Amino acid sequence: MAEATKKAFVTGHPIKHSRSPKIHGHWLAKHGIDGSYEAIDVAPQDFPEFLATLWKSGYRGGNVTIPHKEVAFAQVARRDDAAEQIGAVNTLWFEDGTLWGGNTDAHGFAANLDDHAPGWATNGPAVVLGAGGASRAVIHALKQRGVGDIRIVNRTLARAQELCDRFGAGVTAHGPEATNELLTGAGLLINATALGMHGNEGLSADPSRLPDQAIVTDIVYVPLETPLLAAARARKLKTVDGLGMLLHQAVPGFERWFGIRPQVTAELRAIIVADLVPKA
Repeated sequence: MAEATKKAFVTGHPIKHSRSPKIHGHWLAKHGIDGSYEAIDVAPQDFPEFLATLWKSGYRGGNVTIPHKEVAFAQVARRDDAAEQIGAVNTLWFEDGTLWGGNTDAHGFAANLDDHAPGWATNGPAVVLGAGGASRAVIHALKQRGVGDIRIVNRTLARAQELCDRFGAGVTAHGPEATNELLTGAGLLINATALGMHGNEGLSADPSRLPDQAIVTDIVYVPLETPLLAAARARKLKTVDGLGMLLHQAVPGFERWFGIRPQVTAELRAIIVADLVPKA
């Protein structure tokens, strides 16, 4: 008897904007896998029931995005270390019938920098703009790679201080007024806020304060070149856009559901870049 089609999904509310089906669909076709990956819109009140029926619906697992990441964290039976540290789940899978939750955002962030700025983790102190969920993933990645001086800048100082308490030694909290001073001598500047997205244009920090060897990266990928990255490039600093984080965070989940570890290639990036262009 032939094996049933392997099924996975991405769920959020809304979800139609997600590029995940294009990413996983490309890999399924590339590897000739009899599988599917679909986008499923689930309202918050329906999410617990959705999780409860996954196993009998034949899904091997899937991705979870806004607004379900924290609820998924609370609902799964087991969690990996990254999810525990970050406090959110973006990837689900089954092991012996047990629903596990993991977080691959930190992996995606680090792998993107590995691709485009090898040696980034030894570049010096890191300044992280923002104290939301994305910042938790970034800080976890920085700690995992041995960055010993992580400076969080956030409009609400108390939220930045919460992350210091969560991640411990080497992490400090600062208000926006300290940004320019903090950038002096920093080797890595990371925008983990929504500032710079289409409709929310603005410069999250002034990269002219950074030393010449600094690396600037942005988790925003629409547009690919945010005002921050444009200003950093004008200063001839090394820049890394946020698209690679999206692509690399998808790798571990695909491997769990479909049994093959896929590659993030120039071909895949070109497919997603083309999809980012607004349709006439």
